[in-house]
Amino acid sequence: MARLVVLGAGVSGHTAATFAKHWLGDSHEVVVISPNSKWNWIPSNIWVGVGQMTPEDVVFELAPVYQKAGIDFKQAKAVSIHPEGKKESEKPYVTIEYTDPSKKGEIEEVEYDYLINATGPKLNFAATPGLGPEHNSLSVCTYQHAAEANDHLQIAIEKMKKGEKQKFLIGTGHGMCTCQGAAFEYIFNIEHELRKAGVRDKAEIKWISNEQFLGDFGVAGLHIKWGGHIVSSKVLAESLFAERGLDWITGAHVKEVQKGKLSYELLDGTEGEEEFDFAMLIPPFSGVGLKAYDKEGNDITDKVFMPNGFMKVDADYTPKSFEEWKGDDWPKYYQNPDYPNMFAVGIAFAPPHPISKPAKSVNGTPITPAPPRTGMPSGIIGKTVAHSIVEMIQGKADKPMHHASMAEMGAACIASTGKGLFDGTAVALTVYPVVPDYDKYPGTGRDPDYTFGEIGLAGHWIKHILHYMFMWKAQLKPGWTLIPE
Repeated sequence: MARLVVLGAGVSGHTAATFAKHWLGDSHEVVVISPNSKWNWIPSNIWVGVGQMTPEDVVFELAPVYQKAGIDFKQAKAVSIHPEGKKESEKPYVTIEYTDPSKKGEIEEVEYDYLINATGPKLNFAATPGLGPEHNSLSVCTYQHAAEANDHLQIAIEKMKKGEKQKFLIGTGHGMCTCQGAAFEYIFNIEHELRKAGVRDKAEIKWISNEQFLGDFGVAGLHIKWGGHIVSSKVLAESLFAERGLDWITGAHVKEVQKGKLSYELLDGTEGEEEFDFAMLIPPFSGVGLKAYDKEGNDITDKVFMPNGFMKVDADYTPKSFEEWKGDDWPKYYQNPDYPNMFAVGIAFAPPHPISKPAKSVNGTPITPAPPRTGMPSGIIGKTVAHSIVEMIQGKADKPMHHASMAEMGAACIASTGKGLFDGTAVALTVYPVVPDYDKYPGTGRDPDYTFGEIGLAGHWIKHILHYMFMWKAQLKPGWTLIPE
């Protein structure tokens, strides 16, 4: 009997674990190790952050779902990986520390035959002084953060109803952030809720981000079919912001967040300050801090992980200029090059380089969006890696046979711009491929026949339906395997 251990129970880890168990049956073990007791449909945290959903609407308890599926669940955080085992045994293992209240602090070694690292990111608020809910800004990265943001939003609305003006600052809190899309959704949902509350005229709403231009989204922007024309995402985003009366600052590295004020540096080297009453700023991501040791107990963390803490896989990490970047740089199998029974999926794998063109300020400060690895690609990668591992466990293959490069993969994205049965809207986009291929698609880097979008009420309805579909799928309810990633 083989044992597959999955570290993390987010979109990619949960997808990998549940499909692996579905395909393997009772002949082999699947173990999930996650510090959280609940699964969170993170895309709907946006609606928790404006009071249109409750935290209970976007989470469920993992333990009963895994028990039903026959998956061994350990509520614990992974501390270290030992891919060569130890002196007494060559069996690889991970060291975990329980976060389950009944075993809190207990240490255990969990052996594995195959390992999937799907830990997701560490929310690195510490990268910017004063950033984060424990200090001077808000977040929607977790359902708890989103609920707290909504509490502050409701307080601001009450102040505006009494005639007091409020300034909202939404965006990214560091020069190397990703997930601009989540902040994009949030600023439009804030604007929508303020209009519904009848206080829009009392609010100044401003965007601040590390994108070189509005609509970059960490994927170097898009050229999409829109209303029968090829339009850049920069033009579309600027039009939407202007239509809703939203101002913006781009190319910004937030240096420090104080109470009611932040300071930033721009690509041209100039510095500025913005005051605010309400600031929701996405933090940069890093690896969760896993260590790795060889059989002798020597630290091999640098061998297994990149300096940012994400796991090395079958990508080309050779330093190259932007002009030399190729789609082939991106991983296909998500397999560690030194330990072939280790894989990393979702945000946990180290990308070879950004997707957007890298930039530094004239002072040398890096200001470049990090590449997104969430949502649909994350689920596809998790399922693909599970498929390869299952075939190797079953003796059908001696190496990964299924690939899912982001340079060969399309993705769909529906970004809410306001929730409401009849007045809601969303931007619906498809992009192919996620990582642009300028050799195959000269000019825009993407296939114009499969890169298109629209905005409207229908998009909102689809996003709302998808919320319930993915909550259903993740709880392994009847027909869950038929719902695509």
